[in-house]
Amino acid sequence: MKTELSAELKLYIGIDIHKRSWKVHCATDLFSGKSFSMKPYPEELHKYVTKHFPGYEVTTAYEAGCCGYKAHRSFESYGWTSMVVNPADIHRKGKERFTKTDKIDAQLISRELKDGRLKSIPIPDKEREELRSLFRRRNDLVKDYRRIKSLIKMQLLYYGVHIPEEHDNDHWSHKFREWIDKLEFDYSTGKGSLESKMRSFRFIDKELREISNQLRAYCRKHYKKDYYLLRSIPGIGGI
Repeated sequence: MKTELSAELKLYIGIDIHKRSWKVHCATDLFSGKSFSMKPYPEELHKYVTKHFPGYEVTTAYEAGCCGYKAHRSFESYGWTSMVVNPADIHRKGKERFTKTDKIDAQLISRELKDGRLKSIPIPDKEREELRSLFRRRNDLVKDYRRIKSLIKMQLLYYGVHIPEEHDNDHWSHKFREWIDKLEFDYSTGKGSLESKMRSFRFIDKELREISNQLRAYCRKHYKKDYYLLRSIPGIGGI
């Protein structure tokens, strides 16, 4: 008498992703599985699953982090179900809260995946992801811009240089920049320090303007309706 499987075979893969290697734990409905290390390439995992678990319905999960969503998109292209999860959503019992290794993390993800307790974070499409990268770059430049301005003002304060009242504000006009350039110190080292900071300031200022222009131009072209609708609200600017 020929027997047939009445239930679909399912494979649950928890992955602790790092730049140089992945720690992987595979489990099924029938056994708790095994852990192993592998190269950080989705195609290598696909080869392993195809060889050792043919015909299985595959579900994978890994923690959101610096490695982004490339692996997730690759897994989905193989026809697998893939999740990228918030590390805080992974339930840890007792000593698991205080013991953290790559192997344990992979096992925990696999276990939570198998028990149905994991939920994926929203995954942006590539266009939104890259737009977000440009916006984050602008945020980084804003931080650098504020920092270099503070360093310049700190040097002036340290040497007792009083900023004229008309220039002592957050807006650095061209006249104020020229005033800083003309400052003299007793020795060339003090002047050199200030000139170096001003070169950094001008570079960051130029980059910030360029990135801001790119952001506005892209959104005017690809999100024209939303962009001008938001701009119609008093107090809302292009950024």
